[in-house]
Amino acid sequence: IVFSKVTENSVTVSWTKPKSPVSGFKVTYTHAEDGEPVSVSLDSKDSTVGLSKLSPGSSYEVTVISTLGLDESDPVKDFVMTLPDPPTHLRAVNVTDSTALLLWRPALAAVDKYSIVYGAGTGEQVTVSGNAAEQQLSGLEGSTTYTVTVTSQLGSRESSPATTSFTTTVGEGPQDLQASNVTPRTATLSWKPPSKPVGNYRLSYQEVIVDGSLMQYNLTGLHPGSTYTLQLQAEGGGQYTSAISTEFTTGTLRYPFPTDCSQELLNGIVTSGEAEIFPQGRHGTPVTVSCDMETDGGGWTVFQRRKDGSENFFRRWNEYVEGFGDVNGEFWLGLASIHNLTAMSRMSLRVDLRDGDESVFAQYSTFEVAKRNYKLTVGGYSGTAGDSLSYHNNRIFSTKDRDLAPFITRCAMSYRGGWWYKNCHEANLNGLYGINTKHQGVIWTAWKGKDFSVPFTEMKLRPAAFRPPSRG
Repeated sequence: IVFSKVTENSVTVSWTKPKSPVSGFKVTYTHAEDGEPVSVSLDSKDSTVGLSKLSPGSSYEVTVISTLGLDESDPVKDFVMTLPDPPTHLRAVNVTDSTALLLWRPALAAVDKYSIVYGAGTGEQVTVSGNAAEQQLSGLEGSTTYTVTVTSQLGSRESSPATTSFTTTVGEGPQDLQASNVTPRTATLSWKPPSKPVGNYRLSYQEVIVDGSLMQYNLTGLHPGSTYTLQLQAEGGGQYTSAISTEFTTGTLRYPFPTDCSQELLNGIVTSGEAEIFPQGRHGTPVTVSCDMETDGGGWTVFQRRKDGSENFFRRWNEYVEGFGDVNGEFWLGLASIHNLTAMSRMSLRVDLRDGDESVFAQYSTFEVAKRNYKLTVGGYSGTAGDSLSYHNNRIFSTKDRDLAPFITRCAMSYRGGWWYKNCHEANLNGLYGINTKHQGVIWTAWKGKDFSVPFTEMKLRPAAFRPPSRG
């Protein structure tokens, strides 16, 4: 008998036919330890048969007899051992830059040992007990893909391989992530970089990518009185290190969702500049505005500024409703937002005008912009500029493409702006910048007349009842 093609669950049996004629052959195989004999009958022309569904790593007694009619020859017998089966469900877990834990489900056969071969190029070999179901790999290279094969070994016999692959993480990551300078809306994160340069960092609280050369990052736009948990990972070659984390809680504010710049001033923000306000409360849409925290005690929400002619103010109705420009430069906040601000509480208006070193202002104790046609209500003048706005009291807003005022002249077209025109204006602060003819410029008649375009204007509002806090 000759055995070939031995696997974990099959074997091919071959034999030499006798010289005398036979009618067939009977092949019987029995598991050496606990098996019931199984027989296969074959024709006289056959001299080979494949046996399948065998148990892995097991010894079988195989006998072959020839038959002639009812007569049977003496048996020829031999033993064959199937190969052990490989482990299954091989996988790598807890992968770091230098280690990985291999896990597998043991072979069905009782095996002597497992042979583990792993490497990115040349393979390292480890042998572990046949009772094992895991092996810790260490000393690996970072950011490297490893292929692992595990075979079961029983005596001199070896199973087919089980295979898996994994990629180690990038090497050493950043350390000592800390938050400092924590305010109600901002914080500064800092960390120690890895010894090797990294491509960039991934900062997880809003999935921010930070340049790999940095060691700190300023967080802005945070919510007051909120706890933040942040994670930081370094990236190299498309792989990320394991994450480090820190947690901090922002401070509380008197007005966490300020409705205008006066509440922002009461929050302790004493520097003029950009701010986010919530005219319709915390669930309304936030609006980015410019706050004047210095003039007359501060707390002013600026809604118009002219200073260099960089912005076109000869615009359409929808643009005047929504707003345009840059709040740090020339801009118009938008009629919808101005209405929302004046609808919250009774507002006062201040208009600041400058020409070189000369500056004047007009203040109005009453200022309101209605929802319907954005009609202006203004009164209670005081100041040094003269009163050019009370003339426009009770007028609706008009633009070049929407002028409902019942006058002969289409004021917005004639005077090149969007304004509360009457017939037509004493003030035209949204007129053409730097134009001193045809009364089309940025005009405040009571100060410089109709033929002088004012170089700098700001219109701003704050609650009429507001009293600025004293500053030490």
